[in-house]
Amino acid sequence: MSELAADGIPVAVSLRVLKLSRQPYYRWRNQQVTEAELIEAYRSNALLDAHLDDPEYGYRFLVGEAAEAGEEMCERTAWRICRDNRWWSVFGKKRGKNGKRPGPPVHDDLVKRDFSADDVNELWLTDITEHWTDEGKLYLCAIKDVFSGRIVGYSISDRMKAGLAVKALDNAASRRRDAAGCIVHSDRGSQFRSRKFVHALNRHHLIGSMGQVGAAGDNAAMESFFALLQKNVLDRKRWRAREELRIAIITWIERTYHRRRRQARLGRLTPIEYETIMNPAVSLAA
Repeated sequence: MSELAADGIPVAVSLRVLKLSRQPYYRWRNQQVTEAELIEAYRSNALLDAHLDDPEYGYRFLVGEAAEAGEEMCERTAWRICRDNRWWSVFGKKRGKNGKRPGPPVHDDLVKRDFSADDVNELWLTDITEHWTDEGKLYLCAIKDVFSGRIVGYSISDRMKAGLAVKALDNAASRRRDAAGCIVHSDRGSQFRSRKFVHALNRHHLIGSMGQVGAAGDNAAMESFFALLQKNVLDRKRWRAREELRIAIITWIERTYHRRRRQARLGRLTPIEYETIMNPAVSLAA
């Protein structure tokens, strides 16, 4: 319109030909981006960040994540923005033959079912398990050092968010300060594909690895630990409170699994005994 006016064509004529109203045009010239559009843009950015971090969340959960980021809105507004941008929960899509729809890997499979290591901090495995209490589910993300079978890091929460996996990785990195270059192998769960987890790997100078789709054996060594936890803790009684179960899990890992449970593959030694003998540089407090 400005170019036409510069060529000598009156604005009123251009507006009449284009069938546009004069007042809305001048309002748009004075403020090309309205306050409402700016607010929606900020809300959309907050919802997108939450969706990329936790792709399994639907719009109701995304509302809470956006509010934590400082962008509050009603559920209807969040639904409309997600609908317009096609930001759907991965659980809301059509599922595959095995009932799951894993996302694309963000790392290559560097392990290929070779669950062996010659020293500590060469290969870590990680996964998430869950268990019901009377207050609701409790989630555990654990990280296991293949060399000794020791749980080098873990995180427990009542929500299965990307932050659960990130906290477990931070916990492991704080215990094993010389772990740079270690491979961290996981399945294709959304928590391990999230930007937060990938950034945490890079921050600690760790190398990500992911198993193949539909191959249960790709993380079998980690599943064996969860099977022991299920048998020795989770299924022993009815858990009424999350805090009660959380304390039981930590106690079993730190006192029983690490210091009392001898493993045949370690020469009938416990994980801590094996690490102390094979690698004295590893601190018992790690």
